[in-house]
Amino acid sequence: MTITAQSVIRRAVETLQDNTSIRWPVGELVRYLNDGQREVVMHRPDALVKNASVTLAEGTKQRLATGTGAGGVGALNLPAKLIEVVRNSGGTKRPVRLVIREILDAQIPGWHSLTGATDIMHFMFDSRDPLTFYVYPPAASIGAALDLVYGAYPTDVAEPTSGDYTAVSGNIDLLDIHGNALLDYILYRAYSKDSEYAGNAQRAVNHYTAFMNALGIEIKATLAVAPTTRSNPNHPGASSTGAQG
Repeated sequence: MTITAQSVIRRAVETLQDNTSIRWPVGELVRYLNDGQREVVMHRPDALVKNASVTLAEGTKQRLATGTGAGGVGALNLPAKLIEVVRNSGGTKRPVRLVIREILDAQIPGWHSLTGATDIMHFMFDSRDPLTFYVYPPAASIGAALDLVYGAYPTDVAEPTSGDYTAVSGNIDLLDIHGNALLDYILYRAYSKDSEYAGNAQRAVNHYTAFMNALGIEIKATLAVAPTTRSNPNHPGASSTGAQG
C-alpha cells in the first residue's frame, strides 16, 4: 500500500531489458500489474482486508455491496468475500456469533418472519455464496448495524496512455509484502507473450512458480478465509469435544 506502482513497473522494465518500453509498452505492464493484484486476492482474500460498520437491510438476508446504503459496506473497494462478523455497531456492542442455519431452521422454522430487532445475536454464512449472510433475529428497518471484516477487490492502477515507467502513478492496493509477488506475475505475463523465443517459456514458468510460492498457495489452510470457528460445536467440522486439535 506504500509501494508505488512505478517502482514495481520500473523493476519489471529493467529485468526485461526494455528500457525504451518498445516490446512491452508501459500500459501493457500496468494491465499485468492490475491482473496480478486481482489474482493475488483470488488466492488470498486476506491480502486486502477491510473493516467496516455496515447498516443492515431489513430482514434476515444481507448482501455485501459497494455504497453506504442499507446492506452496503460503505467502502471504495468492491467486496470479494465476507471474512467475519464481529459485533453490533451500536447499543451494547454485543458480539455476534456464527451458527449453522440448519439448526435455526429446525428449531425455529419461522425465524425469517420474526419481528425485526436492532440487536443482532447470530449470523450464518455459506462459503459457496461469499457475499451473502443471514442474521438472527431479523434486522429492523432502521437502526441495525454490524462491524464486520471482509476481503475486497483491489483498485486498479491508472494505465498511462504513453511514455516510460515514469508516467505510472499511484500505489499498489495490496499489502507491501506482495510487491515482489506482483513483479513475478508481471514478468510471467511478459515472458509468456514472447514464449516463442528460446528460454522465455521457461522464464515465464519460473516467475509464475515464484509468484505462487510467494503467496503460499501450497498451504491450503491459508486459503480457508471464511467465518468459521472449529471450537464452536455448531460448526460441522468441530471435533466431538468441541475443541480445536
